[in-house]
Amino acid sequence: MARRTKEEALETRNRILDAAEHVFFEKGVSRTSLADIAQAAGVTRGAIYWHFENKGDLFTAMFDRVILPLDELKVASVDPGEPDPLGRIKDLCTLCLCDTASDARRRRVFEILFLKCEFVEEMGPVMARHQGNMREGLMRIEEGLRNAMSKGQLPADLDAPRAARVLHSFITGALRDMAILPDAFDVASNAERLVEAVFDALRFSPALRVTAGPA
Repeated sequence: MARRTKEEALETRNRILDAAEHVFFEKGVSRTSLADIAQAAGVTRGAIYWHFENKGDLFTAMFDRVILPLDELKVASVDPGEPDPLGRIKDLCTLCLCDTASDARRRRVFEILFLKCEFVEEMGPVMARHQGNMREGLMRIEEGLRNAMSKGQLPADLDAPRAARVLHSFITGALRDMAILPDAFDVASNAERLVEAVFDALRFSPALRVTAGPA
């Protein structure tokens, strides 16, 4: 009985997240109320508050649902015992682009984040969380690049913080481009070559050497 209750609770939580994703996509985050989401999910507002503190908490859970599957590759890229950290970083970048291009849910969530979310007062905690995620992402990328440098996969004089910025900007820019112009470029078919092009820049660009001067 307890197991069934737990499964029912999880099913309700996922139904709420599914509904929020579609209503946010259709109406935008600021114009969506918890009552709108409850109606779309076929639950009461009380059921939403049982699972989520507020709309920002619900938005964060919706976003985390499409990001968490990438964590395994993130951990592998910074693991000192990983024999091919550069390969894991490339896998992470390629998977992120390919999955977003081919998976409707991931694509919707990124479109909501980039185009349909106003970080107004009620979304302040979400903005703070997003900023924290970006800082952590940059730190993880830099750590992964340093791991690859220590194994001779990248130049020893690579400016790791600057290179992490370049790589992060490439990924977020590609995701935003897919949201704004989804039919302009076949990202899925070109993801590996795009990623290789960026890593060629990391390997060979004089502007990404520590001797290149301040950013």
